[in-house]
Amino acid sequence: MSSLWTDTVWEDPDGGRVIVHGTMPTVVYPNAMRPRATWHGLALLESPDVVDLWIQEEADEAESQGINLTHALLSGGAFGKYIEGIETLEALQGGRFPDPEPRRLQRNADRHGRAVFFIEPLADDEDWGDYLTQEAKAVSHWRKLLGMVRVGKRWKKSVKQHLFNAQPPPKGQSVDYSTASVLAAAWWELSEWLSTPALANRRNERYAARVRGALASLRSDLGDDATLLLVVHQPHAAAMVKALDANRTVEEISSTATTSTHTEEE
Repeated sequence: MSSLWTDTVWEDPDGGRVIVHGTMPTVVYPNAMRPRATWHGLALLESPDVVDLWIQEEADEAESQGINLTHALLSGGAFGKYIEGIETLEALQGGRFPDPEPRRLQRNADRHGRAVFFIEPLADDEDWGDYLTQEAKAVSHWRKLLGMVRVGKRWKKSVKQHLFNAQPPPKGQSVDYSTASVLAAAWWELSEWLSTPALANRRNERYAARVRGALASLRSDLGDDATLLLVVHQPHAAAMVKALDANRTVEEISSTATTSTHTEEE
């Protein structure tokens, strides 16, 4: 069984590589858990407006520290349960907004002039619009709505199942990171349950095509040495590697300029 804590390096048959780096929502990684390989571009499974959201969350935190955490706890659902669990782990920094690792890496790319690719298609993309419509229909099915009313029971069952597959924390790190990975896996499972396997595969295939397109963009300047850092939620990493292995489509995609205020060491 591969380690949750080791980044997968996917070699593109056309040249270059993708480093698939898993993070856990709202959790700050210590230096030892951050990517150490050289990379030339950053890929985020987000749309470009996520940067504006992050900036707003930073402004909200500056005005009222902890306000985003409070909103997350009050939101209920699987993410609220995840945040409740993360808040009990004293040996790690969790419950931080904006999501610390993707934001830190985006700022790092901005500071060093590296390309940033937002992998989620824009809202005016016809195929993506259809996917979002189908996903909304799946989520609003009465069985799914009823299931979310009972989210507490479903959450406990999911956490218990993932505990059996828990991996030790990275060397030198607290066992709280292992616990956090269990919570993240349970949150992701419940989030994916709201949709359907077919829609999840459709999403991942589209993401993979655009990731390969981002790497192709880097490769046009850097050749076969081009390296793209793909940031994903840790429980989503294996599915994305599988989608990259299976996908032969390359969708053209351009990097997006971003601006940031550098407020922490990167």
